[in-house]
Amino acid sequence: MTATGTTPATGAGTRPVPGTGIRLNAPAPGWSIEADVVVVGSGVAGLTAALRCAAAGRRTVVVTKARLDDGSTRWAQGGIAAALGDGDTPEQHLADTLVAGAGMCDEVAVRTLVTEGPDAVHRLIGTGARFDTAPGSDEIALTREGGHHRSRIVHAGGDATGAEVSRALVEAVRAAGLRTIENALVLDLLKDAEGRTSGVTLHVMGEGQHDGVGAVHAPAVVLATGGMGQVFSATTNPAVSTGDGVALALRAGAEVSDLEFVQFHPTALYLGPEAEGQQPLISEAVRGEGAHLVDADGTRFMVGQHELAELAPRDIVAKGITRRAQEQGTEHMYLDARHFGAQMWEQRFPTILAACRSHGIDPVTEPIPVAPAAHHASGGVRTDLHGRTTVPGLYACGEVACTGVHGANRLASNSLLEGLVFAERIAADITARPVRTPGPPVTPQGPCALLLAPEARTTIQRAMTAGAGVLRSAQSLGEATKALIRLQRQADGPDAAGAEDLPGVEDHKAVEPGVEAWETTNLLLVARVLVAGARAREETRGCHWRSDYPERRDDLYQHHYMVTYRPPYTVAVSGISDSPNFPATLPETEQNP
Repeated sequence: MTATGTTPATGAGTRPVPGTGIRLNAPAPGWSIEADVVVVGSGVAGLTAALRCAAAGRRTVVVTKARLDDGSTRWAQGGIAAALGDGDTPEQHLADTLVAGAGMCDEVAVRTLVTEGPDAVHRLIGTGARFDTAPGSDEIALTREGGHHRSRIVHAGGDATGAEVSRALVEAVRAAGLRTIENALVLDLLKDAEGRTSGVTLHVMGEGQHDGVGAVHAPAVVLATGGMGQVFSATTNPAVSTGDGVALALRAGAEVSDLEFVQFHPTALYLGPEAEGQQPLISEAVRGEGAHLVDADGTRFMVGQHELAELAPRDIVAKGITRRAQEQGTEHMYLDARHFGAQMWEQRFPTILAACRSHGIDPVTEPIPVAPAAHHASGGVRTDLHGRTTVPGLYACGEVACTGVHGANRLASNSLLEGLVFAERIAADITARPVRTPGPPVTPQGPCALLLAPEARTTIQRAMTAGAGVLRSAQSLGEATKALIRLQRQADGPDAAGAEDLPGVEDHKAVEPGVEAWETTNLLLVARVLVAGARAREETRGCHWRSDYPERRDDLYQHHYMVTYRPPYTVAVSGISDSPNFPATLPETEQNP
């Protein structure tokens, strides 16, 4: 591990961690089932882990918030990065990943990813995934995306890689007869008297196999819940991406790291200043095939800003678009691929072509208006190389996890690969151990986390977009913090410390438990952690861009902030670094609501 590695030491997942005493306000479970492993999430990471555990004979239950094929994986357009082409090597893939990660990657984790990645892709093909091949050949077709110096992106259906991966894994899960619980929001981790995992509580939302709140009792829980893009007004993430896994882990006492490094995809389809929620994505592969970023005058503004121009790492391209838009007093730039011609658009990018045309834009004849949108969380629940968190029995993989692979900025198409590789490592770790019989779940003695009203969701999203979006500053982050603190105190009610300073808090009304209130409460917690890290990191690095600190400051900030959640509702921030100079903790006023 490098000096700046994020992952716990090997075996970190074996030491008991006491409960935090914080849980969501929810009814007691009215039903329960037993399992050896419960996997939360049905994307590439979750289903891969579930299939491997089940194949080894473990009773495995998959819990998913929507239907099996409705997770973030199906929306992935670009592909899977792996050193599969002639002349390409894991070492070259490693080098590109480390450059994109801006000094924050765990090199051991990255080496694990790029070394085990090619075989993991071949095993995915063995599961049934069908990838595009070169014309007149059985060889897998490879393309190139931003930050890669070689063509190493495997894709399917032109621009429908995620949909094909999801199809293959869902069919494999159904063929294997795995028990699944669909339309279920997971609420909290269950722990026994020793602080070890003993399952999860969940709420089935009307269309699943059970009604209301229940529990799955299991000694191993795998979080594969995806991202948290819905914390911002505009995102490429689906509506289910409300940070539920990160929030659950925080309440359970796990460490979270690097949440300030949110990657904004440079080229989401711009639908106007009032557009909110999931935005159509214009894949980086479009630029990989030769599309140009231009301003309203047709000038290619990325040329000269980076050796790879439009194919620079995503943080550089997002900053370039934002900077040019500010200079010209507009909110978007353009992606020009008219030179592709109709045939290439129809064959290589049919999904994107259809999405653009559905919004009245024809890429064959006109440039596409694009702007950055929240896309991928490079940080998450801190894990070791086996996916173990700091809570025994709790694992995390995919976007919800911080494995150390992405550093300060994810390299394009490394995310599906990370899900594959680390899901397999989690399954290997679980199945190498004897099945543990967990003790009975212990109810935390502390108070429940009081819930936010669902309408607060829009307030959170707008505060985060304005204060912690592509461009941040002490002032903007301070304003976001004030908005989030106000919401927290409104949830806590008029008796909360400092509530007397906030007009309107006295009008607090208790919020009834329900899916929208639980999601909004999770979003608030994730937002608070993200802003705390962004305020502490007084530099520009990777996808974290501070206008008041425009330079990278390795002497002070080449380290990772670790965040925990403590009773009553304190976000505590600390750091790990070889440097004695950086601030180890935030001031108390920045930690507490």
